[in-house]
Amino acid sequence: MPRDELAQNSGVTPEPRPTLDAIAAHCGLSVTTVSRALRGRGEMAAETRARVLAAARELGYRRDGERRGRPRTGTSRLIDLVLGRFHDPYSEQVTAGAQIAAAELGYDLVLTTERDAPRDDWPMRIRSRGSAGVVIGVITPTASQVTVLADAGIPIVLLGPRGDASLPLWNVGTTDHAGGTDAAAHLIDRGARRFVVIAGEPTFRFGRARVQGFEAEADRRMPGAVVVRERADWTSGQARRATARALTEIPGDGPIGLFACSDEMAAGAYRAIAEAGLSIGRDVLVVGFDDVRGARWLQPPLTTIRQPLREMAATAVGLLADAAEGRSVERPSLELPTTLVPRASTGA
Repeated sequence: MPRDELAQNSGVTPEPRPTLDAIAAHCGLSVTTVSRALRGRGEMAAETRARVLAAARELGYRRDGERRGRPRTGTSRLIDLVLGRFHDPYSEQVTAGAQIAAAELGYDLVLTTERDAPRDDWPMRIRSRGSAGVVIGVITPTASQVTVLADAGIPIVLLGPRGDASLPLWNVGTTDHAGGTDAAAHLIDRGARRFVVIAGEPTFRFGRARVQGFEAEADRRMPGAVVVRERADWTSGQARRATARALTEIPGDGPIGLFACSDEMAAGAYRAIAEAGLSIGRDVLVVGFDDVRGARWLQPPLTTIRQPLREMAATAVGLLADAAEGRSVERPSLELPTTLVPRASTGA
C-alpha cells in the first residue's frame, strides 16, 4: 500500500511531498530552470545545477512516479572516461586500456572531454545517461561535480590523481617515487656523476614524487653530487629551454645524467642537448618517464620508466564494473609498479 494511503487509513495526515515550486522558491529560481537542472537537460552553469540538486536533497524531493523520456531499467552498461584531451600519447594509451577492459566486461566506453570553461557541465551529461561509473584521468573534480555524480549513485575512480586525496574517491596510480629512484640508480650505474632534473610545472603530486625519489637516491648513492633542477610546463618546447639553461649552469666534468619527468619533456631535452653540441648516450645520459609509444622512436631510443597506463586504465574500469555488479571494492587506492626500460639514450 502506498505510503500516503497507509497514512490516510491510519488517521495520520501525510506530510506534503516537496514540489518543484518548493525547490524553486528555496533556490530563488524559476520552476523551468529547476526542472531542467533535475532532468540534466539544457545548458546552465554547473554551480546552478549543483545548487538545485543540493536543495532537492535537503528538502527530500523524489521523482517517484514521474514518467519522462525513455524509461530506464537500471544502470546503463556504460562507463565514461573523462580526460582533458584525447589526442596525445598519454590519452591514447589510457583510452586503449579502458576500452579493451570495458569490452571484455560487457560495457561500452564513452569518451567525455573536460573543457576548462565555466559552463562545461560534463557530470550532468554523465548523470543523464545513467553511466555505471566514471574514470577521470589527470583531472581533479570539484566538490560540486563529485556531488552531482554521487547523488545519482555513480562511482568515480581517479586515474593518476594530480593531488593528494581531499575527497574520499577511489584512485589508481603508479609507483612514481620508486620510478624516480630507479632512474637515479640507473644513471649512476651507467657512469653519470652530475645530474639535471627537468621537473614538471605545475608540481602535480606524481611529479613531486618522481623528483623526490630521484634526488633521494642520488644523495644516498653519491652524497654531495651536483643536481641542477629546472622546471617546464610538461611540454617539449619548455623542456628544451629548461635543458638549455641547465646545461650552461651545471659545473664539473664527466657524463651528465638527465632525468625528465615525462617522455614528452625528454624529447625536448634531446633537442637542447643536440643544439649544445653534445652526444646523447655519451655526454648526456637521458631517462624519461611514461614509456609512451614515441619513446622508442626517438634517436637514440629513450631509456624510460614505464608507467603501466593501459593496465591502470583497465584496473580502474574493473573497479567500476565490480561496484556496478554489487561486488565489494576492498582497496580504494591502488598502485601499479613502474619498470625501468633501458635503451640507447643511456648507452644501454
